[in-house]
Amino acid sequence: MAVPPFHLAFPVHSIEAARDFYIGKLGCSEGRSAERWVDFNMFGHQIVAHLVDGYSAAASHNKVDGDPVPVPHYGVALGVQQFQQLAERCRQQGVAFVIEPHLRFQGQPGEQWTMFFLDPSGNALEFKAMTNPDNLFAKYRVD
Repeated sequence: MAVPPFHLAFPVHSIEAARDFYIGKLGCSEGRSAERWVDFNMFGHQIVAHLVDGYSAAASHNKVDGDPVPVPHYGVALGVQQFQQLAERCRQQGVAFVIEPHLRFQGQPGEQWTMFFLDPSGNALEFKAMTNPDNLFAKYRVD
């Protein structure tokens, strides 16, 4: 069964900075656009950067397996190979990680690769890859 693409609209302080980051650094492609917004294809999902004058994201943090995870955040659950390729691309493009790519929840059903970084407007992104993709929606309690 094919998973339908999600749509996410988010604020940015600069359309050009968003284009540089999402296209130039992450490798997304551009879709429709107007003066104050632009669509990007992020791994088959539609994300839309909307210009908000004076915008600057401020994130709170929540501990997850010892990491100070920025909240709110968004991203895509990738395959392990795609995750490693994106992590390498980010390193080559000079993307500063908030949380470096690493394996978390080792030996648990939620074992996953994860990385966090910010876009130029301060929006937090997480990309992850489950070591067992069937466990993406596994129900269990994390202590």
